[in-house]
Amino acid sequence: MRHQKGGRKLGRTSSHRKAMLRNMLASFFEKEKIETTTAKAKELRPLAEKMITLGKRGDLHARRKVLRLIPDKKIVRKLFNEIASRFETRLGGYTRIIKTGYRAGDRAPMAVIELVKEKTVAKKKKAKKQKKEPERTVSEGKKESTDSQLAEKAQKEKELPKTALDSEKIDQSEKNSGGKELKSESKGSEDQSQEPPQKTK
Repeated sequence: MRHQKGGRKLGRTSSHRKAMLRNMLASFFEKEKIETTTAKAKELRPLAEKMITLGKRGDLHARRKVLRLIPDKKIVRKLFNEIASRFETRLGGYTRIIKTGYRAGDRAPMAVIELVKEKTVAKKKKAKKQKKEPERTVSEGKKESTDSQLAEKAQKEKELPKTALDSEKIDQSEKNSGGKELKSESKGSEDQSQEPPQKTK
């Protein structure tokens, strides 16, 4: 069982596979874009990204590590001087794979692997735009007035029970005060009756 054995065999021996990937790396950095099967492209991508990371490091040890896989000095020079400087601000993801369909002969899935050309620019936060209130038409004004009238009516209906209680209290107070006034009036009439009659000359 193949436990902890990463990578694709690609139907080749290990020596053949390594030689093929070296050649693919060299042609990839020379032309910056190659078409191959999807499986080979997926195997090539991590190697290519590691080479670009070493190119960004730029020291002698990194150059010697790259020369172990890419023996052509012209291609290594291009990698360190041109390609690595292009991705100084990018933190990985230097390549992309685009599937192109199937090969005519054996229906193998094909793909293009290429260097990313877009430059990364830090996105500025956009200020939130204040929404402008739409101009009110006459019909909208009428609707708003009717809405306000309905709201006022609802408030009045809510306030009705309170006013009813207040009116009941007022009626009771009026009754009480009315009784007192009647008593005072009756007392006044009794006093008048008790007054002595005026003497006639």
